[in-house]
Parts: sequence; C-alpha cells; structure tokens
Amino acid sequence: MSLREFFYTSRNRNLAALTAVAAVTVLLAFLALHHREAMVAPKYSANIFLPGLSQALNAGDVTHIRIASKSGAFNIAFLPAKGWVLTDRSNYPASFEVVKQTLVTLAALETIEPKTDSPELYRYIGLDAPPSGAGVAVTLRGDKGKVLADIILGKAVPRGDDAIGLFVRKAGDKQSWLVRSPAELKTNAADWMDKNVVAIDRARIASITVEPASGPAYTIKRATLKDESFSVAPLPKGRELSYAGAGDSAATTLSDFAFDDIKPAMAVDFSGAAHMIVRSFDGVTVSLDIATVGTEHWVRLMASGEPGAAAKEALAINTHASAWAFKLPPYKASLFAAPLESLLKPKAK
Repeated sequence: MSLREFFYTSRNRNLAALTAVAAVTVLLAFLALHHREAMVAPKYSANIFLPGLSQALNAGDVTHIRIASKSGAFNIAFLPAKGWVLTDRSNYPASFEVVKQTLVTLAALETIEPKTDSPELYRYIGLDAPPSGAGVAVTLRGDKGKVLADIILGKAVPRGDDAIGLFVRKAGDKQSWLVRSPAELKTNAADWMDKNVVAIDRARIASITVEPASGPAYTIKRATLKDESFSVAPLPKGRELSYAGAGDSAATTLSDFAFDDIKPAMAVDFSGAAHMIVRSFDGVTVSLDIATVGTEHWVRLMASGEPGAAAKEALAINTHASAWAFKLPPYKASLFAAPLESLLKPKAK
C-alpha cells in the first residue's frame, strides 16, 4: 500500500469514526431531551370531570340540589311557581346567582391529575364522606329523582391562575382527583339565601327611634343630609356620649343587612322584642322588632313609604321580608336596639 493510499484510507476511517461519534452524540442528546420533556410534560390530559352535566343544564334538567356536610344538609329545588327555593327553610327564595354559579362551576370542573384511591388517605385531602367526614357531598337530580351528578368536594389548594385547585371524587368511586375549578363552591346554607331584602344606605338616614329590650328609649337623628354625625336624645342628666359619633353605627343596620338564617316570622316569639323605627330623608320608614331567643337574635321588619318611589321601595321590602324572621350574625346584633347605656361614658364615681 502506498503512502497516499494509506493516508486517504486512514482519513476515511477517521471521518467515519467521527461521523459515528457525532451520530451517537446527537442520538443521546435527542433521547435526553425527549426524556426531559416527558418528565416535565403533563402526564394526563385535561378532561371535564362531569361529562354530560353541561348538556343537562342546557336542557334545564337539573331541578334539585342537595348539599350535605358535617354541619348538616340542606336542599334547593326549582318550583315552577316560585323559582329556586330552600325547601328546608319553608321555601325561602334562594339566590339565583349562587344557583347559577354553582351549576356552571360544577359543569366546568376540569381534571388536572388523579390522586389517591386509598380511602384511609381521604382525610388528608378532605374527601372522607359526611356526616362523619370533612367532605361535602353535592348531589344534582332531575324532575323524577334521576341523579345527574353526585360528588364529594374536599380541600381547596392555591393555583397560579385565577382558578381554584380542588380535590374531588365521585360518590361510590375510590379514585380521587385534583380538578381545576373556575370559582369557589358555596357549601353553607346561609350563602344560598337571597340576601336582597333591604338596602338603605347610611347617607339616606334621617332618624332612628330606639326602644331597647331594657332601659329608656331614645332617638338618633340629624337635621340635614349634610350633617355627618347623629345626635342622641334624650340623655340622662349629667351623662354624655362615650364619643361624638357613638350613635352613628345604628344608621348602618340597614345599609348592609346581613343574616345567617331565616324562619317564618310566626315561628319566633316577638312578644318581648326591642323595637326600632328607621326613617329616611326620602320618605321610607322601616319598623323592626328584635327578639332575643337564647343566644340568638332574630329580627322582623315592615316598611311603609310616601307616595311615589318611597312607596315602591317599601313594597319591594315587604315582598321580600314581611313573612320572615332573620337571624342576625353576632357581629351585627349589637347594633340593633342597643341599650342607651352602651352609648354613654361610664358614670362618674
């Protein structure tokens, strides 16, 4: 073999070797990249958790919602003559917005990934069934009692987007899932009650006559809309308000009227109730009776109005409120018919 032949043969061998090494390097890099992508890529494609529910909603098939938890169960049903009502609360009107949001949210639940299928681990993600467990059971039915959805809601977890991560499982199915929920699901009966009862802003209030359950009656008032604070009269001789705006808080009682529960008004004994009469500058008058039953505070109200817009507003209030008694939350109860003594500086010793 000549030197020239040897040189070219050796060069070809080297090129072949280098080509082979390069090919192996590229292949290894490709495999490594593919493995890395597989590691970070989602292992499960997103799916609708309750397939078919959206179609049932569009057809108007859902007519009953039941929610059960450790604290008890309540039912919401659609009655043709009344709309959505809480059947366990004497058919008190349900909030249509909450009904709509709940049904739309359930239909939109989207799987992120499967979680445990071991019942002994459910308690760590809030999926052990009520009433003994921390989970919340939600059941949707149609007219003839057909079950359209039956799931258990567990703990919520934060996500980076606007949605909520939620642990769920279908009733009777061991497999649990982490799903994407577009909104919070309301599971407390109070959240389902129509809160559109009365709304008279503090800025409209002219006076409030108060007859507490004990102690003297008094009036909180201001002369014009421009007056920022309310005066309190009559004050006991030698006494003064604890601070200049001590009576102002009573003027907020109807601007953000909140309640935790309801009963038919006839189911509450108002015979020894305290009383308030709230008058607005624009002609609306609302009379309230406040009864204390054990540790609970219940209020009923009735409105009247001068001819025109005030009368129309009073009618709307009575339509929503006249048949019902409303349970006040503890943080609100102290504002209704507070004893005069609570507004005064302590007596001098």
